[in-house]
Amino acid sequence: MRRILSLFIAVLLLPGLSATAQTAGKPEIFAAINDTAKYILDTVKNPQVDSIGGEWAVIGLARSGHDVPDSYYESYYRTVENYVKSCDGVLHERKSSEYSRVILGLTAAGYDPRNVAGFDLTAPLEDFEFTVLQGLSGPIFALISLDSLDYPNGQRNNYITEILRRQLNDGGWNLAGGTSEETKDQPSEPNLTGMALQALAKYQAEPGVRVATDKALERLSKLQSKDGGFSGWGSENVESTVQVLVALCELGIPIDDVRFVKDGNTLIDSILSFRNPDGSFRHIDDGSGNSLMSAEQALYGLVAAQRALENKNSLYRMSDAPKREGAEQIGPTGLPGKHADVKKVPVMYPGKTFEDVKNHPNQAAIEALAARGIITGKGETIFDPDATMTRAEFAAIVTRGLGLGSIHNSQFTIHNYFFADVSAGDWFCEPVCIAAFYGIVKGVSDTRFNPKGTITRQEAAVMVARAAYLCGMDLGGQGDGSSVPAGTDESSQYLTEAAVRDILAQFDDYRTVAIWAQGPMALCFYMGILDGDTLDIKPTQAVKRCEIAEMLYRLIDKASLV
Repeated sequence: MRRILSLFIAVLLLPGLSATAQTAGKPEIFAAINDTAKYILDTVKNPQVDSIGGEWAVIGLARSGHDVPDSYYESYYRTVENYVKSCDGVLHERKSSEYSRVILGLTAAGYDPRNVAGFDLTAPLEDFEFTVLQGLSGPIFALISLDSLDYPNGQRNNYITEILRRQLNDGGWNLAGGTSEETKDQPSEPNLTGMALQALAKYQAEPGVRVATDKALERLSKLQSKDGGFSGWGSENVESTVQVLVALCELGIPIDDVRFVKDGNTLIDSILSFRNPDGSFRHIDDGSGNSLMSAEQALYGLVAAQRALENKNSLYRMSDAPKREGAEQIGPTGLPGKHADVKKVPVMYPGKTFEDVKNHPNQAAIEALAARGIITGKGETIFDPDATMTRAEFAAIVTRGLGLGSIHNSQFTIHNYFFADVSAGDWFCEPVCIAAFYGIVKGVSDTRFNPKGTITRQEAAVMVARAAYLCGMDLGGQGDGSSVPAGTDESSQYLTEAAVRDILAQFDDYRTVAIWAQGPMALCFYMGILDGDTLDIKPTQAVKRCEIAEMLYRLIDKASLV
């Protein structure tokens, strides 16, 4: 009778809404959110870096709009900051979801996960192999967390592909299946299927995603019980139902969609049936006990429904999250006159080193670049510092060093920067084309780049000088790169001819420097990018990997990009 009366009143007041949505009961949802938020605040007084009593509590509270003191979120941030410091930025060696969960918690609370105690917590999600190491939940939560505030990442398409690859024949997903054809016939789990749909929600226009989504929704509809809920781990439970509810809300599907109403019961009806009078929730509806995990998940599930009913950003679209003061919010890095696309590269592999650079004169530079993924070794433990470097390899590390490794500049079209000897299938195609777009490199002719050719010291100096100009460095005290369009080469105009001559004349072999390299070479000595204490320039000598590392590190250091 209560449900019928509620429906009658709601229809009179809001005739434009569907009947089933009214049976869900906006007031009942809001009351449950209020009670559960109070319960969480009383129970989780000091949220930690943890899957229970941590980020999910913060996310539910922050996205609910419940009155929570700023000190609660400030305390959480300081806890995260101290934790990150204590583990030197490595939250987990195998579970990428540890990073994803903290990214979501910080973003919801109003803090930037890209600068916590000097570490970028989004950076490890650039490593595809690491992210998928823990199984399907890795790419799922990588996408969810990265998309919460459109954090830059070049692996999104790979994560989408991996999720689609793991879809089972029945249309859903489970934790272990889908890795091979032999495991495609395993039964799906509502819990994982809901999570996968949350990750794919933003990508419905991508090839194959809409078809996969429709198959998954059909499967979930068949798995839903007559009381509106879902089962997992052997029994119907609130957590599985929450994941499906959040998926529907992220996809923009109404709570009362006919596919998800069984015997007049919606997912909300099922979730509320697990609710205790004090605001806590039971894991299973056996009439006793409560679970903090269940309460935290129920809270953010109900909040997802609330936000959908109020036409707000979804639970995981956090551009509307307020920014908190008192944390290291990431801001502009670099010099004021730098090109807008140049950006600081964060530490991704803290403590990275190689066996053959110990006590090497360029050890600090090599390790600093390796920690940021700018330069790699020839294997996990060997750097080979005295080896030479090709023009393509140099283009790759310079573009990575300036944060241009994967760009989305509206003016950049990769096909416009092809050389005859650089094709789409080459590993170096993108970095070479990006470097050409920004004027860092040029071809050896109008049509050829010579990607496998060894780079000389004077060629390296020219390219580094061009990169310095992009970074906005004051080249001779007469200007900066603030108005330099991509593709412009004015790297030598700021030193007078006399200044170039005076700088180079201190070296015994300065007359052997090519005319086209004299200005940039003098600039590199002038700015301290090249060491002026040597007797010879050796301009045509092949530059070593250790020398390139030193030059690039000095450049980004002087450009305030370290």
